[in-house]
Amino acid sequence: MDKSRFIESIRKASYTLYRMSPMILGIVLLVGLISTLIPKSFYFYLFRKNPVQDAFIGAVIGSISAGNPITSYILGGEFLKQGIGISAVTAFLVAWVSVGIIQIPMEGMVLGWKFSLLRNILSFFSAIIIGIIMGIILGL
Repeated sequence: MDKSRFIESIRKASYTLYRMSPMILGIVLLVGLISTLIPKSFYFYLFRKNPVQDAFIGAVIGSISAGNPITSYILGGEFLKQGIGISAVTAFLVAWVSVGIIQIPMEGMVLGWKFSLLRNILSFFSAIIIGIIMGIILGL
């Protein structure tokens, strides 16, 4: 590989990261704010032991909340300990790490609006379907 092309690539990538850093910081702060404002106990009142309804509600909340996979395992375990059904927990976790309503503006600007919206919609419905399937497989 040509050294000058490599240096130019690094320069362009650095500039792009510099331009995106305010958006990234804003998203991180917004996700942290939402996670702090919505207490974990709030989630326990929403789920009513209906696998389809719980999967839908779990996917909606997960889409809005947004988080990272490492903390999702801990949160999912706590939800299961509290008696929330596997359909709701699975849909919540899948949506939490794959759907990002908060990130749509930045993702749309960087990757294109059509791609961003289509990816998030498909991820949302996939979270619901995966939640329902897991509920069926693991016996609701």
